[in-house]
Amino acid sequence: MIRVAVDDLAFLETDAIVRPATARLDPTTPAVRRLERAGGPEFLGQLQLQKDLAVGAAVVTGGGGDLPADFIIHAVIQSDTEPVTRQTVARAWQSALERAREWEFARLTVPPLGTGAGNLSVEDAAAVMVSVLKAQIRNAPYPSDVCIVVETAEDREAFEAALRREEVAES
Repeated sequence: MIRVAVDDLAFLETDAIVRPATARLDPTTPAVRRLERAGGPEFLGQLQLQKDLAVGAAVVTGGGGDLPADFIIHAVIQSDTEPVTRQTVARAWQSALERAREWEFARLTVPPLGTGAGNLSVEDAAAVMVSVLKAQIRNAPYPSDVCIVVETAEDREAFEAALRREEVAES
């Protein structure tokens, strides 16, 4: 099941939260920063790296603090040398879904990946994310329930429109 909800990512019960991040696991949006506050020092302590991650990669860490999930999947959508593009978002989202399948996370929550100042529009993020997600869930038992968590009704409409377009293309 795929659903879209206007809510706060830091408060929805789930098996894992997908967190868009830089190659250093830095946050990319204010919503992601709220996750850090909810996770507290326990969560932040897990974000130490020996070297930058590749754009398009995804890694799993524990949650922590008051986060509603025991696990976080960090989807690397940009680095200092590689900006956010439709391709980087698609690669990172695919990697995050592969981690969810490997770890057998049934319920996943995710914000729009790659949006924000100077990045993708919500419509572009929705088109990329829905396309990758539909292809993934067709072939894998995990995740079986994905909630795309947006901040506004307009963002919800953009994702719901992308879901409708994908359903028409499949039929």
